[in-house]
Amino acid sequence: MLSTMQDVPLLISRILAHGSSIHGTSLVTTWTGEGEPARRSYAEIGARSAQLAHALREDLGVEGDDRVATLMWNNAEHVEAYFAIPSMGAVLHTLNLRLPAEQLIWIANHAADRVVIVNGSLLPLLAPLLPHLTSVEHVVVSGPGDRSLLGGASARVHEYEELLAGKPTAYEWPELDERSAAAMCYTSGTTGDPKGVVYSHRSIYLHSMQVNLTQSMGLTDQDTSLVVVPQFHVNAWGLPHATFMTGVSMLMPDRFLQPVPLAQMIEQERPTHAAAVPTIWQGLLAELGAHSRDVSSLGQVTIGGAACPPSLMEAFDKLGMRVCHAWGMTETSPLGTVARPPAHAVGTEEEFTYRTTQGRFPAGVEARLTGPGGERLPWDGESAGELEVRGPWIAGAYYGGEGAEVLRPADKFSEDGWLKTGDVGTISADGYLTLTDRAKDVIKSGGEWISSVELENALMAHPDVSEAAVVAVPDDRWGERPLATVVLKEGSTADFTALRSFLAEEGGIAKWQLPERWTVIESVPKTSVGKFDKKVLRRQYAEGELDITRL
Repeated sequence: MLSTMQDVPLLISRILAHGSSIHGTSLVTTWTGEGEPARRSYAEIGARSAQLAHALREDLGVEGDDRVATLMWNNAEHVEAYFAIPSMGAVLHTLNLRLPAEQLIWIANHAADRVVIVNGSLLPLLAPLLPHLTSVEHVVVSGPGDRSLLGGASARVHEYEELLAGKPTAYEWPELDERSAAAMCYTSGTTGDPKGVVYSHRSIYLHSMQVNLTQSMGLTDQDTSLVVVPQFHVNAWGLPHATFMTGVSMLMPDRFLQPVPLAQMIEQERPTHAAAVPTIWQGLLAELGAHSRDVSSLGQVTIGGAACPPSLMEAFDKLGMRVCHAWGMTETSPLGTVARPPAHAVGTEEEFTYRTTQGRFPAGVEARLTGPGGERLPWDGESAGELEVRGPWIAGAYYGGEGAEVLRPADKFSEDGWLKTGDVGTISADGYLTLTDRAKDVIKSGGEWISSVELENALMAHPDVSEAAVVAVPDDRWGERPLATVVLKEGSTADFTALRSFLAEEGGIAKWQLPERWTVIESVPKTSVGKFDKKVLRRQYAEGELDITRL
């Protein structure tokens, strides 16, 4: 027996049509760094997205399945590309502007990008790459920048606004298969080549609905979201699509991602929500501590991409900014869990404990824990194993390149199709995930596991420590032992003995887990998306570049 329901494809064009009509007065506000920010209504975004689609099809010859890359900051033009490219049937490919040049070249060639839309301020980054981008035929430049840098490019160069000028403000969006490719994003390639994840219209639509759940970000058309998380970082955590569903206005920082302009944006534009990785918020916290600003509008902060230290949560709580922890990855679109405490814990001592977890799995994300021998582990809050997930917005394979089969490496996908996340943790009986480490970062000492994340969080609770990263290093007796690398606040007087005592007395760290090896560094190395890059620290230790004190 079949249902009597209409079979209407879940398409990005429908999100665009809804947002630009029902929520046409909502705004995309782009920070310019001087004078008034640039403001564009959702209705204008819809009209300009149609104009961009006409230009791509009629002037640049973009056909279905062609990849159109963006090398852009978070701004209104990038939002237009977000909607126009997949809605017309092509595939949006966001390029991570923080990746090394050789990785960007590899990714663009592997994806076979035909067009690159670039912000003018990023031309110094793109120009030296272009001679190596074998499939790129057109470059479209938006905003101020030195066009002369592209003088020797073989690709044709176009002006964004000139392409849109005079084009119709309506487009007959095609009725696509909802399972067809809409957008693609590559992992950062910390081990091996970057891997391409291709999102469907259906997966983005369903993920956007999940973002808007009350138990997720729960935003409405009364909110304005400061979207600090880059649009090249897993579709800005789904916010551009989710906001067009509900009419949430967006405040886009463009290239102004430093603590001072972010504080200015919050004070002037009064956003109610913001999303970014912990390193952004650590910098903002220092700025707010040094200079008093009215940030009272910002009631909710979503932090993901890396574990948020509890001390950082507490500091923002005192400022009236409630931090909501989230977990996800490129392969999960990305939101996999959100740490909203359950009803019975609200207002009790348990509430903060729930908030420091990675969060609870929503409907649509199934999870399981796998032990080192492949055994399934119980959800008891104690049994730690590798997290595996599946669901309608979870990747089931990687993109194999032009004409190739999709890739399902055994270290990334189980035989029955579940994604192996590489994260180690526990799940409580009521479905809350607590990650204790990445599988590659857990410290295996004398047959026992030590969580680097637990040590880092405890160290960053010390008043003299601004950042801390802990990595495993070889040890003749125990196999591996933790090395603690710390960034001390200016004027700090803490020494390693005091920090080690703090871990034991205040952090509750067992004596056998306490690091013997310590070093002070200027800053913790970061990946292109702001996560601690521990492979750099391990290499520096191996090559004798760190000044190690042994207690």
